[in-house]
Amino acid sequence: MKREEKTIAKNRKAFHEYEIMETFEAGIELTGTEVRSLRENNCQLTDCFALVRGGEVWLHNVHIPPYSNGNLANVDPDRKRKLLLHKSQIRELERKTIEKGMALVPVKIYFKHNSLVKVELAVARGKKLYDKRASMAERDNRREVERALKERSR
Repeated sequence: MKREEKTIAKNRKAFHEYEIMETFEAGIELTGTEVRSLRENNCQLTDCFALVRGGEVWLHNVHIPPYSNGNLANVDPDRKRKLLLHKSQIRELERKTIEKGMALVPVKIYFKHNSLVKVELAVARGKKLYDKRASMAERDNRREVERALKERSR
């Protein structure tokens, strides 16, 4: 029996803007009200990124709205949050992002089967305009083929 994970938010823009090379699963350091807010709302992953600073990975520009019943316990919704990874993974991420054009981009945030909040972090290379056009044309061609196969099977 496979345990399901509940997706909180996906960064669809990342797949358009970047070519995903490799992904990592990371924990995220949150307060209690942030976790409760994630359970009742969604969070926004647009324009977010991660940086390796001083042997730690930090997540920037993720907006987690304040918990509705949180009063004084709520924290700043746009604060930077620490990602939890093994030292060897952090060193590997640092080594890969030193290369020109490479970035750390959060792809999705989700709850694991044991209620832990996880972030799927991708090492990505920025796409040029012609790469974006090529991927859009490829997607359109795939849709056309699927439509043709669907018509044929009727």
